[in-house]
Amino acid sequence: MFHLLSCVFVLCFACAASAADTPKKVLLVSSDPDGHPPGTHEYAPGLEVLAKCLKPVVGIEVTTSKADGPWKEGPELIGRADVVVLFVSEGAKWLSADEKRLAAFRQHAKRGGGLVVIHWGMGAKDAEPIEAFVMLFGGCHGGPDRKYQVVETTAIVADPKHPITTGIKDFKVREEFYYKLKFPKGEPAVKPVLQVEIDGAKETVAWSWERVDSGRSFGFSGLHFHENWKREEYRRLMSQAVLWTAKMTVPEKGLTVELPDSAYLLEKK
Repeated sequence: MFHLLSCVFVLCFACAASAADTPKKVLLVSSDPDGHPPGTHEYAPGLEVLAKCLKPVVGIEVTTSKADGPWKEGPELIGRADVVVLFVSEGAKWLSADEKRLAAFRQHAKRGGGLVVIHWGMGAKDAEPIEAFVMLFGGCHGGPDRKYQVVETTAIVADPKHPITTGIKDFKVREEFYYKLKFPKGEPAVKPVLQVEIDGAKETVAWSWERVDSGRSFGFSGLHFHENWKREEYRRLMSQAVLWTAKMTVPEKGLTVELPDSAYLLEKK
């Protein structure tokens, strides 16, 4: 009997250790440029910067994928991921454009997977795709009443105690922010992470959301301008958002996010 119990204990310990040693799989999804001027809406190069920042993090395995066209491998990639980061053109419309794709994202959320979205990745010109997107990512820049503006302003850390904002203080930036975003109603509520003042009102431009399915979502409406990846605050914000949505611990003083080689930051054309 003692021998049997010992075997069970060893087996359980080995399984727990194996699970702890399994890296979190992060899927970075981008699309081709969408007609914006060079240096803006640089989806793939932007995610290359993020991948570089995450590379030194122990316990993370990063995969990148271009999601143009049918993206037939998408549902399978999503099914293997712990976190999906979306930086594509008109992402809310893109999400609902394929039933299998939308189903894969819903299944990912149902099993507690993390979701991160950047700038136009949270967008839709029409109102129809908004609800499905909001229920997954927590926020959407959608519909004919959507608002956006290029501003020179101070980005205000709305919650200094949030793990995502560790090591980040208020900072000045020139950016095109989406604002007056659509958020889910009811509980659990979306929590502001970064806010800016636009036309005299304080607007949430980055948020976190602990979903009812036990998963976590994060969105940032900035990063219109690719050169803003040069900002340590931006690189730290996005990298720590990935850690938080993956349910990993953010370092006490913030993640070290070295500036990648110039090859990953577009030169002016």
